[in-house]
Amino acid sequence: MSTVGNSTNIFWHECGVGKIDRQKLLNQKGCVVWITGLSGAGKSTVACSLGRELHNRGKLTYVLDGDNVRHGLNKDLGFKAEDRAENIRRVGEVAKLFADAGLICIASLISPYRRDRDACRALMQDNNFIEVFMNTSLEVCEERDAKGLYKLARAGKIKGFTGIDDPYEPPLNCEIEIQQQNTENCPSPSAMAGQIASYLEEKGFLQEN
Repeated sequence: MSTVGNSTNIFWHECGVGKIDRQKLLNQKGCVVWITGLSGAGKSTVACSLGRELHNRGKLTYVLDGDNVRHGLNKDLGFKAEDRAENIRRVGEVAKLFADAGLICIASLISPYRRDRDACRALMQDNNFIEVFMNTSLEVCEERDAKGLYKLARAGKIKGFTGIDDPYEPPLNCEIEIQQQNTENCPSPSAMAGQIASYLEEKGFLQEN
């Protein structure tokens, strides 16, 4: 019996089918690929490209997109610092469940604060958290501005926008860094996805043994 947070008198129930069994069934190793970077850095595009690349290889994935989870799981949260932290905490816990199910979970979120990303990493075991830093310059992100959010933030119509009037803390020890410092030399989404897929293959995540 244990107490976790505000939950008291709870018990952890073990099941006969565990993570290793599920990984054997899927012939892959469950993990979390956490893609972080500024708005407009290409996180969602790369996440979906990676999902397609791995699907074509017969691997089971699921993408947790930062905007998508706010349509349901996190629709009660805003963008204050405490709400951003709770947003990341919830996604981290869901990603952990997907990885435990044997899936390759691809989480694509700005996740601007280092402590929140590190807390998600701490949920995982056996180096199953792969942090991917989309190191795209603010200038490139603003030039893209597909959603028009930078323009609104510069006009003062959006407050607390990451990169403008709220900080982004880049990773210190990420597993993968993808550089995009100017629009002329940006790699294609498939090339960036391929870089991540190659890392997963090299580290043994694309096979059970």
